[in-house]
Amino acid sequence: MWDFFENEYKYFEKYPQIYEDIPEKRTPQPRGKNTLIDCFSRIRTFFLWCYENDKTTNRPFDKFPIEECKYGTPIYISLEEREKIWNADLSARPQLAIQRDIFIFQSLIGCRVSDLYRMTKQNVVNGAIEYIPKKTKEGRPLTVRVPLNEKAKEILKRYKDYDGPSLLPFISEQKYNTAIKEFFKLAGIDRIVTTLDPLTREEVKRPIHEVASSHMARRTFIGNIYRKVKDPNLVSALSGHKEGSKAFQRYRDIDEEMKKDLVKLLD
Repeated sequence: MWDFFENEYKYFEKYPQIYEDIPEKRTPQPRGKNTLIDCFSRIRTFFLWCYENDKTTNRPFDKFPIEECKYGTPIYISLEEREKIWNADLSARPQLAIQRDIFIFQSLIGCRVSDLYRMTKQNVVNGAIEYIPKKTKEGRPLTVRVPLNEKAKEILKRYKDYDGPSLLPFISEQKYNTAIKEFFKLAGIDRIVTTLDPLTREEVKRPIHEVASSHMARRTFIGNIYRKVKDPNLVSALSGHKEGSKAFQRYRDIDEEMKKDLVKLLD
């Protein structure tokens, strides 16, 4: 199964008849190690549940260890870069401007894109966005309430006449991510950042617009607030992270100003 997950894109080319019989929505692409680890962690959980509930005596993962996912330092844009995107003249590209507004709104409420796309006007409650993150729905549901600042309210007001079923005029996630890269580049957000290649797991340097995505909106929300308050518990109350989330361990490494403040303590 690991071999198939890792090399499906090769099998797609070698055995096209399989995919003619069982159509897929998307052409299989190379999968990174973290994606494979995540998939097999879910499969392992299923087998453990089956074993513990006497559905099987099979324990295939006893001799198939799964290593931890490896992540690089979170990359996000500064408030100054966010304002540069917000003020970029996209009048010649009205559809792109809409997606820019959605990205800015997401960066102001900090939700995952899956939660953003499920929102309707009913999620706006007394000047705030209220939602239950999809990741916490099972087990211990957590209601997240994020007060809307003036910019977020302005964006909602801008689309108050939108009569679709969703909160804002969303497009597919894939097209949304493509649009993000495009308006980043048009706004001149092109500083070089160090990232971890998901396939090779090697360090690479790329312009930030090439790695921009919907998740960068969430990281921008978390990173900039974390710089101000430096308290993961306060930030998680707004971001919907579980208490003690490992995600914040990575945010501790990103703020140069925080490091300078710490070093000054030695003066």
